Order: sequence, then structure tokens, then C-alpha cells
Amino acid sequence: MFAHGAGDDSRAWQPQFATLADSFTVVAWDEPGAGRSSDVPVDFGLADYARCLAAVIDALGLGQAHVAGLSWGGTVVQELYRHHPELVATLILADTYAGWKGSLPEDEVRVRVKGAEEMLAAAPGTFNPTLPGLFAGDPPSEFLSLLEDMAADVRPHSVRNALRVMAETDQRDLLSRIAVPTLLIWGELDARSPLTVARQFEEAIPNTKLTVIPGAGHMSNLERPKQFNDAVREFCRAHAPRSA
Repeated sequence: MFAHGAGDDSRAWQPQFATLADSFTVVAWDEPGAGRSSDVPVDFGLADYARCLAAVIDALGLGQAHVAGLSWGGTVVQELYRHHPELVATLILADTYAGWKGSLPEDEVRVRVKGAEEMLAAAPGTFNPTLPGLFAGDPPSEFLSLLEDMAADVRPHSVRNALRVMAETDQRDLLSRIAVPTLLIWGELDARSPLTVARQFEEAIPNTKLTVIPGAGHMSNLERPKQFNDAVREFCRAHAPRSA
């Protein structure tokens, strides 16, 4: 089960579907307010996103699942584990945060929220998924049309809500209580969630493995899909769920 970042939708996981479906049942959701899902309600909170993700896993009969999230999606899947650990066989946390409040300096959080608000206000109805820091270099050419398509479908209210929740969230209390095997996948050159954040996760979560992808930025699953997929495949095979 893959959870996407803010401003993206399930299509962000195309290279994972293309490769991992030969060995696994691969599911990616459109969170409330993204893709084909209905609009996010007013004042929707992190626990609400987690509740909806739990409902998807339950409705599809996935049993215990390998649950992966990138960036904001990683924050959502951590909250899923807090409320519904029985659904989670393993966690895969990629280039993510324990909430912005839990992982970044207060000044940096304010700068990010202000910058996103200015971008959304300057171009209503659009969102730039290639903003500086998402990729170590230029966005991969093979995914440019995908990024443009997702950007065209972004609903500003949804992004604002996700960023509001992210800015308020501090999940550091949860990390030491994560009792399932956890894989951390990080882009070596991630400027949005730098390796210092990955090290904090590695130190706090008891049973964890950190895989650093050379030359990758924040969206490591698109920038270095082979290395990302190889890490996911190896980890999931080593930690098969108790129920399929």
C-alpha cells in the first residue's frame, strides 16, 4: 500500500506499479482531496487521513500490509500505525517527516508554509510539483508529463489542508513505539527532508534499516526508481506478512 506526497496522487507510484506488481499486490490510494477521491472536508485532521487509509486497506481485504509513504504520505502512514497497528506488517518511510513540527526547525516550517501559500495564491488551480528541492537535478524527463498531469489536477484547498496538518504535527512520541520492521529510504541529496532527519528516524525506531539512494533528491521513487524498487522488493520479501 503506497501513500503519496502532498500535491501528488496515486499516479506518483507508476514506476513501482510497473515493476513490483510481478511479485506483490500493489495498491496506491488517492487520499481525500487528491486524484479521483472526493474533496477533503474542512478541518480534516491527520487521524482522519489515517482512518480513511485504514478503511481502504480493510475494504480491499489486504490483511496485514506492507505500508509505504513518501514525504507527507510517510507522515500519514505513521499515523495509520498509531491508530491501526493491526493492519501494518511493515512500514516503509521514504524521504518523510515525523510531521514538519517534529522534524524541522520552527523557522523552516514557517518559511515552507508561507512559500506554498504564495505559490498557490499566485496561480490558482495549479501547483508546481517540481519546486526546488524535490529532485537533486532536473526532473526525470520520462516523468515530466506525469508530473504535469498531476499538477493540473491539484486542488489548492487539499494542498493547504495537508500543509496545515503537516506544520502542526509532531510524531516523535510514536517513533520509539513502532514495533514492526521499518525500512527508511532516503535520497542522498534530499533538500526537503535531509539525511539528518533520516538519522533521527533510524535512532528512534527500534527495528529499522536505512537505505540511502545516491544522487537522489526528495522524490527518490521517481528519480531513482530501480534503486527504490530494489530496496522495497528485498525488504518486503524478507518480512512477509502473516496473512496475505
